[in-house]
Amino acid sequence: MKNKNYIALAVLVLATSFGFAQDEEEKSNIQQYTPSKLIGKGQYDIKWFNNLYTQTESTFSEGKEPRQTFFTSSLEAYTGVGENKRWNVGVILEFRSNVINDRSALDVFKFDGEESSARSGLTSIAPSVKFVPFTAVSNFSIQSSFFIPLVDNETENGVFLDQKGYTWQNRFFYDYTFPGDKWQLFSELNSELHFGDKEESFANNSLSLTPGLFLSYFPSSKFTVLALAQHSQRLDLGNDFSQDFTAVGGGAKYQLTKALNLELLYTNFVRGSNTGLGETFNLGLRGIF
Repeated sequence: MKNKNYIALAVLVLATSFGFAQDEEEKSNIQQYTPSKLIGKGQYDIKWFNNLYTQTESTFSEGKEPRQTFFTSSLEAYTGVGENKRWNVGVILEFRSNVINDRSALDVFKFDGEESSARSGLTSIAPSVKFVPFTAVSNFSIQSSFFIPLVDNETENGVFLDQKGYTWQNRFFYDYTFPGDKWQLFSELNSELHFGDKEESFANNSLSLTPGLFLSYFPSSKFTVLALAQHSQRLDLGNDFSQDFTAVGGGAKYQLTKALNLELLYTNFVRGSNTGLGETFNLGLRGIF
């Protein structure tokens, strides 16, 4: 009888220990390190994000138009400084490749520089800082970046490459994880102040405000599917050009290794004014070391 009691006690201890282990299971990076969360001192956060936007419709005309495609590849690198994960410093590099005149969307990867239909090159560099303004609210952060243009001309031979103007970008991030760690709501407000000679860029002397909501569901700690909605409003600050659009979409993220995760996103521009009505295909890789 005494042996049976010992066996029962051992089973109870093992079951309790297993329960605690499950509760204390380490979160994956896609759960823990949303854009709201900062890395610690000595860590590195590197993200390579690729956005392909293509359109055959716009609000400037009715019906189909010759296809235009704009590809942006961004490389962001940050490292943690100071204590308590409150400050990250880094840099952002942007490379673009654009094609017009009804060329195939995949022609952006030819980088052929066809005079009347294609342009490509490194277009901007931005020193950047992320910080948590309130110690008690670690899931609210701000990313502030100053983009310096590297293009000589915004448009050449009718082909647009990138804005020729300075941009001060401030992105406000906040996320909330619901009890059970299966659902997560992430919100962002992106503000961009564009300034420079208004004759050199359509965007100079304007302010863009872009709020967005992202709802994620985690079937497991290493995989999530998400839905998103964004709206962008460009305010005229002296350049006589205003613009707005609304986009919706969805995607998925997967934790490939402990350090590296993969992101796939799709968005569709469902309405707008003074804008194209296209769609985007996005691929991102992020590593936290």
